[in-house]
Amino acid sequence: MPAVTEQHDRGDAAQAYWAEHAWVPHANGPVVESQVLIEVAADGRIAAVTPDSGPCPPRAVKLAGLTVPGQANAHSHAFHRALRGTVQVGSGTFWTWRDTMYRFAGALDPDSYLALATAVYAEMALAGITSVGEFHYLHHAPGGARYQDPNAMGEALIEAAARAGIRITLLDTCYLSSGFGAELSKPQLRFGDGDAEAWAARASELKARDHARLGAAIHSVRAVPAEQLGTVARWAAERQAPLHVHLSEQTAENDACLTAHGVTPTRLLADHGVLGPRTSAVHATHLTEEDIKLLTDSSTVVCMCPTTERDLADGIGPARRLASGGCPVTLGSDSHAVIDPFEEARALELNERLRTRTRGHWTAGALLRAGSEDGHASLGWPEAGRIEAGALADFTVLALDSVRTAGPPARLGAETAVFAASAADVRHVVVGGRRVVVDGVHQGVADVPSALRTAIAALLA
Repeated sequence: MPAVTEQHDRGDAAQAYWAEHAWVPHANGPVVESQVLIEVAADGRIAAVTPDSGPCPPRAVKLAGLTVPGQANAHSHAFHRALRGTVQVGSGTFWTWRDTMYRFAGALDPDSYLALATAVYAEMALAGITSVGEFHYLHHAPGGARYQDPNAMGEALIEAAARAGIRITLLDTCYLSSGFGAELSKPQLRFGDGDAEAWAARASELKARDHARLGAAIHSVRAVPAEQLGTVARWAAERQAPLHVHLSEQTAENDACLTAHGVTPTRLLADHGVLGPRTSAVHATHLTEEDIKLLTDSSTVVCMCPTTERDLADGIGPARRLASGGCPVTLGSDSHAVIDPFEEARALELNERLRTRTRGHWTAGALLRAGSEDGHASLGWPEAGRIEAGALADFTVLALDSVRTAGPPARLGAETAVFAASAADVRHVVVGGRRVVVDGVHQGVADVPSALRTAIAALLA
């Protein structure tokens, strides 16, 4: 596998961009302004934002449409992209889906993972995503043997993000058990490190880069013995790093946890010091009243993945109640049934409408924030997700003249973005002031569909 490098030059950098319309901070919350000049400093941060700046100056790159902060994909399993379509044959359950996933996982090595993840992250860039939280547990070779570099698979993901021109938070995941004390099954052996101390020793060898930050993850309470949860939590706390965990995605997990420990997964995590504002609980679908209180009282972030949760028939989690109680809500594409941050955002509201038969649970602005500022913060990039001076110059431009977005006035750009637009409407993407997507074309991966097709076909060979 090629050596990991710093972020590659993908597309041209610019010192200034002129947005026809942009969603920018305001005293009473972000609003859509027109003729917004966004000046970029040499360090890739925004130096100044000037609404009503007049016509586009010659020195600036013109961005027609609506410019919004770059989107954060707070929960990703890159290799799951290979399952798209395949797992739609027949009906099946979450557990039969998981068996198919294991087969694809078993076919990957550092080189093939680099190829696949580069294509997947390029697809994310085309969808307007500028940062990804990669929940990474595919650590070792099939059977559990260590690669010469024990972090070869994680390094492949860091390199893939660089090649695709986006930021990554590698959430190195502790995965030790197939379920509450049971040994790892054969397909799972490559996920495991033996115990949490060995996991921590390996994860500590990873290094951050300009485009890459590090975090930790507990796969689930069924995959990490209760007495070892604290080791992972302490590793993250010592580094002030993000900590993510799959939580109560399936009722079967709750039932098994109650049988093994006499408490819910949320209570178990709370008892071992896992919950808190640096922690993201992913899915949080099947919660008791006490679970909700534990999450809200601790200000734990909740990452919802609506397109995956409906694809796997997981259910609809109590996102509105959690948000109202003080849990920041973020969004992820998880299994990549689709990669479309605007679909994830609107699904959060539309799912709630179906469940309650009422409308108006989130404003468009709140949903945009979930997919940008709050998502970036949950991944350890608090300086991203806003179009303001000092923030990272990461933004996404949506067409306002497509068959989906044409018609509404520009002042309703946030509503148009969330409730009408799709990934197909993304025209430009800028990361650190550098153009990664120009006129819908990725500047570093020449043919993203071909790259995806080739990488996935190699796993089926």
